[in-house]
Amino acid sequence: MNTSNIPDVQNSQDTRKIDIEQVGIKDIRHPVVISDRAGGVQHTVANFSMFVGLPHNFKGTHMSRFVEILNDHEYEITVDSFKEMITETLERLDAETAFIEMTFPFFVSKKAPVSGVRSLMDYEVTLMGQVHNDRPQVSVKVIVPVTSLCPCSKGISDYGAHNQRSHVTLTCTVKQFVWVEELIDLVEKAASSELYGMLKRPDEKYVTEKAYDNPKFVEDLVRDIAVDLNRDDRIVAYTIESENFESIHNHSAYAMVKKDQKD
Repeated sequence: MNTSNIPDVQNSQDTRKIDIEQVGIKDIRHPVVISDRAGGVQHTVANFSMFVGLPHNFKGTHMSRFVEILNDHEYEITVDSFKEMITETLERLDAETAFIEMTFPFFVSKKAPVSGVRSLMDYEVTLMGQVHNDRPQVSVKVIVPVTSLCPCSKGISDYGAHNQRSHVTLTCTVKQFVWVEELIDLVEKAASSELYGMLKRPDEKYVTEKAYDNPKFVEDLVRDIAVDLNRDDRIVAYTIESENFESIHNHSAYAMVKKDQKD
């Protein structure tokens, strides 16, 4: 079959003079291999969204090229290879702006604090890449579930204090390599207690008493994390969000701290 005569409709001229901020493919699943801090790799499936900016004079973009780029990077993905994927997207689609997002489950083997029994904890991780000041830049987002115990409840109650599971969403723009596990550790250290996949009775006693001795408001969580992030020169911007799923109210408590990047 002669393909040289097939028209390239996407590359034809458009006369409406309207730029498109983002155009591409959304929610495509693809197998990936992720490196972890322990020196191993995790085989998982990531959900990708890939976009470029489209100038007003072009009718459309070449959607198939996004899938081709994914197929070329189906093996181990790191922050560095993710940056390469952004640059390749710009070049292969002849674009000036590009944005890639991949979300995947990430597992950490954790040891219970007393019994030492090991179990897996899963975290939702997202890598987001874009071009900033003509350079590819990567942000890492991780959702870390933790325990928070209410200081007010502890202060006014004779018999205990209410606690809740909290989701801390940490989004960091990095200029140097940072392990996902480092961000998880930082969040869990700031909580009343971290969570585990499995606990024996001595472990349950330990984490319950630890949370009681370490009460945290939602405001405390985001502020304590921000203090640690401000000391890390590898992180140029961040957003810290904490949602506490209240155990005595039919609503959540929420706080957010943000540090913008300086150009």
